[in-house]
Amino acid sequence: MDRPSAAGTVAALIADLSSERPVVRETALARLTVIGARAVVHLTTLAEDADAPVTSRIAALRALEAIGDARAIDAAAHALNAGDKGIGVAAAGILQRFLKGKRGADVTDALTAKALDTIAPDAVRLAALVALEELGPSALEPLWKALARDPSASVRAHVADIRGGQSAEVASDETGSLVDDPEKLRRELSRNPATGSLPELHALVERIRTREESLHGPQRDAWTRARGTAHVALARRNSRVAMYDLRESLEKSSGPLPVEFMAALSLVGDATCLESVAAAYAHAPGGRDDWWRDHLADTFRAIVKREKLTPRHAVMKKIQKRWPAILTTA
Repeated sequence: MDRPSAAGTVAALIADLSSERPVVRETALARLTVIGARAVVHLTTLAEDADAPVTSRIAALRALEAIGDARAIDAAAHALNAGDKGIGVAAAGILQRFLKGKRGADVTDALTAKALDTIAPDAVRLAALVALEELGPSALEPLWKALARDPSASVRAHVADIRGGQSAEVASDETGSLVDDPEKLRRELSRNPATGSLPELHALVERIRTREESLHGPQRDAWTRARGTAHVALARRNSRVAMYDLRESLEKSSGPLPVEFMAALSLVGDATCLESVAAAYAHAPGGRDDWWRDHLADTFRAIVKREKLTPRHAVMKKIQKRWPAILTTA
């Protein structure tokens, strides 16, 4: 059977972002992130569609944030005013990535206007304020001064904290211990992947893993996703310093990992990762977890293509012998 065209694949994944099943939306988001620039136009159209489900618009914005293409700026600025809290927060995350780019002035204006918008939900205003903090105190002092008597208690408290000298850094507090909000940490790493040096990001991966090991259930899952986002931040800087942790996570996991792990592997994974990916594919259950197998296969193909591995490569021969199933997807 012929493979669907690239355009057809993107269109199908865009449609999946509107699925009522969260697992279908998540795998579509992950695969669109790997596809990257070719999906941007479709994603921006969905993000701006006022008739689309809120969950699908948020998923489109999350994918655009991960891709980091400047064509998302106008869609994000539009979504910032959607009125929905989740959509607005996701849009602010995209815009922060472009504060210091060629359209930095437009991005700054959009975020500033939203921070000052007393009709907007507090969560969106605070997201805009956090995004703007990348510009530094000297640039933001006039805005903070204007907001010091804002009608919103949450906005006033946030401004008072920042003007009082408390850092907006979310990776650690004054003692260097990990903060207690994995989602806040994840969003900061997504918005500003250049945060910290490579050794600091590597250390962050280790600290998050230590935190995970002390937790169970949803709390542990939230920290696992934050660790995956730290891996993406390293991968975007073409660093393989924590590759061992990606491999070990695949080898030790009894079920699907957050999509961020696959995104990082797709960006910087090498031949040493392929056995772990192939084994996870072979052991993954079918049925409702088919999305996980699809994502593993996509990642495997991305690594093989980038590393230019042929069937004659030693690792490919080993996979052919032990886990041949994944090779039929390539």
